This record gives sequence, structure tokens and C-alpha cells, in this order.
Amino acid sequence: MGVTTRKNTKNKVSYPIATVKTIKNFLISETLAIVTSSFSLLPSSLHPLHPLHPLQNPLPNFLLPYAIALTLIMIMQYRRFGRTELSMPVFSCGGMRYQYKWQDVPANEIPPDNQQNLEATIRYSVECGINHIETARGYGTSEMQLGRILPNFPREKLIVQTKVSPKPNSQEFREEFEKSLAYLQLEYVDLLSLHGINTWELLEESMRPGGCMDVAKKLQAEGKVRFIGFSTHGPTDVIVKTIETNQFDYLNLHWYYINQINWQAIEAAKRHDMGVFIISPSDKGGQLYRPPQKLVDLCYPLSPMVFNDLFCLSQPQVHTLSLGAAKPEDFNEHLKAVELLDKVDEILPPILKKLEKAAIDKLGEDWFNTWHVGLPTIENTPGGINIYVILLLWNLAQAYDTIDYCKMRYNLLGNGGHWFPGQKADRLDELDLRRPLAHSPHAAKIPGILQAADRLFGGEAIQRLSQK
Repeated sequence: MGVTTRKNTKNKVSYPIATVKTIKNFLISETLAIVTSSFSLLPSSLHPLHPLHPLQNPLPNFLLPYAIALTLIMIMQYRRFGRTELSMPVFSCGGMRYQYKWQDVPANEIPPDNQQNLEATIRYSVECGINHIETARGYGTSEMQLGRILPNFPREKLIVQTKVSPKPNSQEFREEFEKSLAYLQLEYVDLLSLHGINTWELLEESMRPGGCMDVAKKLQAEGKVRFIGFSTHGPTDVIVKTIETNQFDYLNLHWYYINQINWQAIEAAKRHDMGVFIISPSDKGGQLYRPPQKLVDLCYPLSPMVFNDLFCLSQPQVHTLSLGAAKPEDFNEHLKAVELLDKVDEILPPILKKLEKAAIDKLGEDWFNTWHVGLPTIENTPGGINIYVILLLWNLAQAYDTIDYCKMRYNLLGNGGHWFPGQKADRLDELDLRRPLAHSPHAAKIPGILQAADRLFGGEAIQRLSQK
């Protein structure tokens, strides 16, 4: 909002077998007996929620083989993940929603039904062509529980990523990684991220001689890690500087329709031929699994979730989106986007126009285009107020009625550490913002908006998931 929307470009994507057009022609020209042989390509234990399972499929039996053949081709698309050369599915299976606890617990404390759900989610993910499984040492029991299912798959068919936070003591970083590998019950991971390079201090700590990057490279030389990346919730300048070290093969970052501030970092990643993984597009991107009616109407005929998927993937520099599935059926809405990827140039512009018009109608064109200009950093703002985030949330609430999402994010301020820095605007009467706002064209009205935002959003403090 107020950040230039990138022009949509035609995707250059690869299909696992052939193009849909070729397959359609094949199905028309070949006999039913030949197409029926497609059954042999299906996994032997197709999940009951898979669109082609008999319990879910409304097609007559004689048409099912045709649907199977088409779906095997259409269900997933893949992109080259930068210089790793990995064939990455456009959706990835994020590992922070299905685990039992956010802290390590003994294996015998994990309830059987929780483990069964996690395993069903992973099986369904792989059946749908989503073979990139992403987790982290900081995700509690996620790695331990994944270690009970991942070894059941052919290792070369999976892309496994884990993440370990930088440590002042690089030996501790190595010990944490070794714990991850043991929990996963794997000999190596394809992708290791330095988890949370969010500040200049963490960047320096990671890159110093003998630091965590040196340890990661040793792990790579030992065959325990194939490629090294970093994840970040930090400011764009820190992200770009980390990219420009040219030491990383890929990055995980936030970028989606409601907050496009990190586009400069994505462009930098492209210059360095890095893989680009988008973090939490459906949750941090607006809680799109629970959208307000106004947003539903504006995104029609797509759901807000499918619209946001297509918006992100319309940029070929973006390679994969994380889906934080809590259960198998959480993938299904996203899968609708796959078959629409080749039509983004015709599908997205009308919706983008409606969204922009709705925002301008509520906020005014001048504010819509310039609200973010000249804002101070958190460090240069009295009381550490995160003015940028608060104004962004105000804009979203006014334009699209995303009140619940904005309350959740606002009340995390002050409790998010370097993952979501800055404070709320609940002490404005004690602060003088005239000097830090001197370069803003809206200096006179911003304090009033901050006060209004605090009245609208203020409530009980929210904790990050990993703190619960």
C-alpha cells in the first residue's frame, strides 16, 4: 500500500512431465485403456483428502483416469531455486503449525493423534508435489516429529530445510544443528538457514571469522548441508547488506500484497542468483484464512488467499511460498492457484485495480501514495515507536476492514524482540515527535493517526508463537 506494485510478467515455469496442452491432446487421441494405466502412477496410499481420492472426487468412474492424468501434471509447478539449481515447488510445507509443542519434550509425551496428523500432512504435501519440507530448531517438537516420517520417503525426492539461530558461541550453533539433524533422522539437510538475521549485530555475529557462517561452511564440507541461506524479519537495508556478502545461496523473507517494502531485497537476491522463499504469506500477509468480507468481495472471483498466492508468484524472482499447514486440507485452497499461474496477466489487474480504488477511496490519493515518505526509523523515534508498521496497519484496517489481523500485529509490538521490533503508540502524550517527523509530508496529521490507531487496536499484549 503506497509502494509501487510490480508489473505482472509471464512466468517461466517447468512441469514435471509435459505441458498441460500436450497432455490434453494426448488424452483426446489415446484410448481409455492407455489413460487408465495412469492409476499406476498414483501413490499406493493416496490421502483421503486428495482431490483424486474416491471419497472426494465427484466425477463418474469412467472419467477418473483422465482426471488423474491431468492432475498429476497440473497439481504442482516448479522453479529453479537460484544458484542451488534445485527444482523447487512453488509452494513449500512450513513446519511451525502442526507440531505438538513449541518447546522440546520427551518423545513419549507426543500424543499419537498429533503425530498421526503431522504424518498425514506430510504425506499429503508430498502427494501434491510439495516436496520441500521446512522446519527449524526453534520450532519445538517439529523436527523430532518429522524425524518419524521423513526417513520413509526416498531421500533424493525430498528437499529438507532447517534453520538454526546465530549464536555468539559458534560451537553452540554447531551443537544446535547436530541436534536438528539427529531429530530429523537424516544424514544431511538440503538447506540450512541462519535463522533470524534481523539486525546489524546479528549479521556481524554471523559473518565474523570463526562465526556461524564459518561453521555452516564446515558442515557443508562434511556433507551434512548442501546449501546455506538465511531467514530474516529484519529491515530491508540489513537484508540487502546480508545478500551483498554473496555468501548465501538463498533467503527466506516477508513480501506479499499488503507489505511490499522488501522488493528491493528480492531484486538484490536476483542479482546474486539466490533462491527466494516467502515467509508466511497467508498469516503475516493478512490472516487470509480468516478474511473480512470486504476483502473477500474485493478479491472476487478469487479468494484473498489465492489472490495473494498469485500476486507473489506472478514475479519470477519469487520461487516458493511457505504454507504453514496445520492439517492436510490446509493445502487445498492454495492448490487452486497452481492452474491459474499462466493466466495472472489477465486475472490479477482487475483485482489490483479494485483493491487500489478501495484504499484511495478511504484514505485519499495523496496519503495512499506518500504516507511512508520521510518516516523515521525505530531507533530515531522517541519511545521506540514503530511508526511505519502502525500506519500500515491503520491503512489496512481503513481500506479493507482487517481489524482482527491489525489488532493481533499491533499488540505484538513491544513483545516481539528483534523479530517484530518497536513499541506501540500508547505513550504519545509523553513524547515529542516533531523532530523525527520533520521530513514527512504528513507530519501534522501522523500523531493523531497514531493515537486513533492505538484506540482502535490497543488491547492485551500478544506473544510470538515460540513464546507460548
